[in-house]
Amino acid sequence: MLQLPGAPALSAFRLAKLLARLAALEPTVRALDSRFIHFVDLERPLAPQELDILQRLLTYGPRIEAALREGEGEPLIVVPRPGTVSPWSSKATDIARVCGLEAVRRIERGIAYRVLASKRLGRDRLLELAPALLDRMTEAPLFDASQAEALFAHAQPRPLVRVSKGRGALERANVELGLALSQDEIDYLLESFQRLGRDPTDVELMMFAQANSEHCRHKIFNASWIIDGREREESLFAMIRYTHARNPQGVLSAYRDNAAVIEGTRGRRYFPDPRTGVYRGVEEPIDILMKVETHNHPTAISPFPGASTGSGGEIRDEGATGRGAKPKAGLTGFSVSHLRIPGLERPWEQDFGRPERIASALQIMIEGPIGAASFNNEFGRPAICGYFRTFEQRFAGDEDPGRVRGYHKPIMIAGGLGNVRRPHVEKPEVPVGSKLVVLGGPAC
Repeated sequence: MLQLPGAPALSAFRLAKLLARLAALEPTVRALDSRFIHFVDLERPLAPQELDILQRLLTYGPRIEAALREGEGEPLIVVPRPGTVSPWSSKATDIARVCGLEAVRRIERGIAYRVLASKRLGRDRLLELAPALLDRMTEAPLFDASQAEALFAHAQPRPLVRVSKGRGALERANVELGLALSQDEIDYLLESFQRLGRDPTDVELMMFAQANSEHCRHKIFNASWIIDGREREESLFAMIRYTHARNPQGVLSAYRDNAAVIEGTRGRRYFPDPRTGVYRGVEEPIDILMKVETHNHPTAISPFPGASTGSGGEIRDEGATGRGAKPKAGLTGFSVSHLRIPGLERPWEQDFGRPERIASALQIMIEGPIGAASFNNEFGRPAICGYFRTFEQRFAGDEDPGRVRGYHKPIMIAGGLGNVRRPHVEKPEVPVGSKLVVLGGPAC
């Protein structure tokens, strides 16, 4: 592993905010400095010319004077959590490969902090203070740069494990693998594999748990509902689809692909003719696709990357609609509890507390919109509109008169618009026996 220092990581403004956060936890802290540090996993040592290219690629950012003199302060390095690949790493590694650095397997980046206090803090105290400097969901603290080797560790694939028949075995696997299966789902698995006459593997159970999760199946939206003691005929999802069922005119695709498509106006589009290669204008319908989804829980526990991946997933779904579409413009929205801005608290804002694992509404509104806009911008699609609102209200009619309803777990909406050609709106049938090619990284 090669280590290369980088430019100062944070502006004076952001350092001042972090310093205030540290000083609130440890009053002896007087100064803070930060600098990027790069870790490079190599197939072989780099030739001098290759090393020069890599150093030039990793020389970026503002030329800010260090807040501390060389050697001052105690070191604490913040890196992505081992076992993950940061979005920055994906882009940087691709750029290095495009520049001919084939020996570079992966580049990762951390922030090397130096914390200066009026007394020596020691590693144990620095570890206690580390959550003020990092995102516990996506980052980890180190004290020595050599520990970053863990970022590039590769575990050997484990063999398939058969889970023997029987409810007890499935219930143990449910706990040990963290599958979060309900009793109904365990019953279904028991019946299915008894019918197949064999035991399930741990991979099959994991795939079932993911594909059958609320995130993928929207089981609550499709569940039966009893309102005021009367069972409703429609599920929530059926209610959502009701307007389309009553008035489908102009809708080319809805509720069956990654995004919906409606008829657009005719216009001239320019592209190479696929048969002749001649670039020319073509008069055709310019149909509109649209998509909205939420990324609530990830944004609650890790606002910047949570909202960022919300926008990223929405962009992916737009592009994967039909036989391929073009995302054009994005939107983001946030509903949170009251902000309680320090020094600007409003009379109606009371601090009712929140779960410790969830970020505050103010932190979500500072970091979440930037994360969502960043992914849009880095993809090359502008986020051109959005909204945010705050809401908390005490409901006198609740069984608990002290109950307050609000958005401690926020609503993060990611959406967008794009275009798709009329012949590409629908996916063709895939004949049985076709070979499938997976494009993309490990997340696919």
